[in-house]
Amino acid sequence: MIEYGAGGTRFGRWLAVASLSLGLASGCAYTTSTALLPAHLKSVAIPVFENGTSEYQIERTLTDVVIERFVSDNHLRIVDEKSADLVIRGRIRSYRNAVFGFNTAANAQEYRVTVGVEVTARDRVKNREMWHLDDLVRTANYYVVPVPGAEATDEIGGRSAALKKIADEILARTVEGW
Repeated sequence: MIEYGAGGTRFGRWLAVASLSLGLASGCAYTTSTALLPAHLKSVAIPVFENGTSEYQIERTLTDVVIERFVSDNHLRIVDEKSADLVIRGRIRSYRNAVFGFNTAANAQEYRVTVGVEVTARDRVKNREMWHLDDLVRTANYYVVPVPGAEATDEIGGRSAALKKIADEILARTVEGW
């Protein structure tokens, strides 16, 4: 007779193995694998993005965030453009910071930063475009006053969150898009 406890029964052992398997699988759900990258791509160059907006130094900030994202991912080495297997170029096409929500006294308390970029990844080894996005747009909301569940921040905090989302998308398309 099969018991349904977690002791030494077959069901108990099956339950333990299944739980362990699910735990291991869920632990790897957000990682990427070098197996998804073509084998000849080992390095990437990320020249400073062009700035097509009036936002001062946003191109430097976005470039730094994208580079940091690739460094932390560690699938491709960051190198200069002449040495790179892959080059990612981008242009910031739009930037907007607008009121998104009001409190009961009709005062602005929530804002939304919207950033749009054009990005291309070019394989220099095979001399071809790997992927291109004409208008990658990401947004981030921020509150200028503390609200339940969110601390107060400013436009710089909202912009940082939007740029991080763009960097995440660029990384994902590069290392997971195969």
